[in-house]
Amino acid sequence: MALSRRLLLGRLAATGAAGAALAAGAGPARAAEPAHGGGRGVRTGFDRLAADGYRLLDGHRVGIVTNPTGVTPDLRHIVDVMHADDRVRLTAVFGPEHGFRGTAQAGGSEGRYDDPATGLPVYDTYNKSGRALADIFTASGVDTVVFDIQDVGARFYTYIWTLYDCMVAAVLAGKRFLVLDRPNPVTGRAATGPVLDKAYASFIGREPIAQAHGMTVAELALLFNGEFVPQAAGRPVELETVRMTGWRRGDFYDTTRLPWVPPSPNMPTPDTALVYAGTCLFEGTNLSEGRGTTRPFELLGADGIDRRWAAAATELALPGVHFREAYFAPTFSKFQGKTIGGVQLHVHDRAAFDPVRTGIGLLVTAKRVWSGFAWRPDHGIDRLTGSALVRTMIDAGAGPDEIVAAWQQDLERFRTVRRRYLRYP
Repeated sequence: MALSRRLLLGRLAATGAAGAALAAGAGPARAAEPAHGGGRGVRTGFDRLAADGYRLLDGHRVGIVTNPTGVTPDLRHIVDVMHADDRVRLTAVFGPEHGFRGTAQAGGSEGRYDDPATGLPVYDTYNKSGRALADIFTASGVDTVVFDIQDVGARFYTYIWTLYDCMVAAVLAGKRFLVLDRPNPVTGRAATGPVLDKAYASFIGREPIAQAHGMTVAELALLFNGEFVPQAAGRPVELETVRMTGWRRGDFYDTTRLPWVPPSPNMPTPDTALVYAGTCLFEGTNLSEGRGTTRPFELLGADGIDRRWAAAATELALPGVHFREAYFAPTFSKFQGKTIGGVQLHVHDRAAFDPVRTGIGLLVTAKRVWSGFAWRPDHGIDRLTGSALVRTMIDAGAGPDEIVAAWQQDLERFRTVRRRYLRYP
């Protein structure tokens, strides 16, 4: 590809304009259809990049930020596929939280090593940002950084902030950036929940977006580049995106005909992702969020909780979900090896279900029925929700409706900004 065309594609993608064939959603070649039943069938950004002969990477030394979710429909890892293809010059891999091959638990990574399967150098990006991350990109010798990781749609899932940090670092290192899109597994219908207050920024929320953002990673990249990267790095990154074909905003993951690979150890199924944007808030409390069970984020509980919590949650009449009295013994994390009581969420109408509102309702009722309820001493709940609003309102006795109403003005402002960067019908 000629340099002038690469630059044109970068400008088009960075501004969200249509015209470049891959960025616009048209593909010159037909890839093999996934072997999973149901739905229209979705072709991911990588599928379309490969079908186009990697033209967007022509002549570039390429490094890729990915993890075990970076797979083809037949479950080959894209690093293995690209490494074996002489049309692309893959020279480095960058691993996020949990690592490139996925060997680390929450809050961990794999460090710097050479990948045994390909011999490629793997660099650790977890908890690195700014100049430190830019120096890693520089040391790797790549020209273009590619990002391809499956997200789950929640602000506090760290991969989208790895995306953001890598975009900022790419500016500082003078690197080009390419995002390969994958579905938002819980649809992209709407943004819900509180918007981050920058005073509470951390690696589980760098910039003011909604708790459930309702965007794909490529859409988020466009939003980051248009709204936040210039403030952090002085200018936008040279950004290109490769969109999916076959995906619509109302599609849940099981309609895509794509295989599900857990993006992290405690995200085993798309059902987990469906509730995660709400029930992950229990990480900010002394209750178990279900880590160490076969249903993380669907099972919640603590020692001393009984049937009254499920009854109180049911009385809220939250749409799309039932609550069952449940008892379980986590194999690790909070209450390891101890049988505790709590609830299990059963989503019966996922179109009506609001995970954030449900999470707030569960926090409110847990505090009301269990005298042992406590926030984590470090006020991690404030980083999860994006401010002190939720914690202080619950402590003051507010109900779910009052709490949800309190963030609507900020949410509407975010929704207005978000609409400018949506790319799927």
